[in-house]
Amino acid sequence: MKLLNSWSNRFVEAGCDEVGRGCLCGPVVAASVILDKNFNQNLVNDSKKLTFKTRLQLDSYIKENVKEFAIAELSPSFIDQHNILNASIQAMHDALRQLTIRPELILVDGNRFKPYDFTPHQCIVKGDEKFLSIACASILAKNYRDRLMIKLHDNFPEYGWNTNMGYGTKQHREALNKYGPTVHHRQSFRLDYSEDKNDTKNCSK
Repeated sequence: MKLLNSWSNRFVEAGCDEVGRGCLCGPVVAASVILDKNFNQNLVNDSKKLTFKTRLQLDSYIKENVKEFAIAELSPSFIDQHNILNASIQAMHDALRQLTIRPELILVDGNRFKPYDFTPHQCIVKGDEKFLSIACASILAKNYRDRLMIKLHDNFPEYGWNTNMGYGTKQHREALNKYGPTVHHRQSFRLDYSEDKNDTKNCSK
């Protein structure tokens, strides 16, 4: 299905998405994208549906061809203090705040958001499968976070972050059971070893 370029042609729209909500460690990362009216890339889709290689190929194209984009992250300690939902929304707010172009409408992936700067917003369930701006934001946020987790893996190789990106895979939970949590783990999350398929559903590379 071809993704839509906009909710309405009347507004400057910013698409927002976040990644890392279900991870056991690492930051939550959000991106905001304002499309150029001539933006056209048929490969763009929900980041979870794309291979690691395709996402990286699209990363440069998106950054060079959208009107504006911004990426923000919030730490595990912020997540522990404010909970993951509030941290995810705050990360999207932070990404929006970095934009130099003021959006007139915010398109948000999912069904939960808090008003930002008196700007109207529209929550869209599976929005990253429906709107180009949200899908682009999904890809930029995913690539940013994956690169970060791969870098952190160098200092903590036993947890397998270079492949699980911080999600609760069997390897990750077994390492937690053996070595305990690191400074990058979310202390408010369940960190004991148990196999839970829901923890790994968004783990893609």
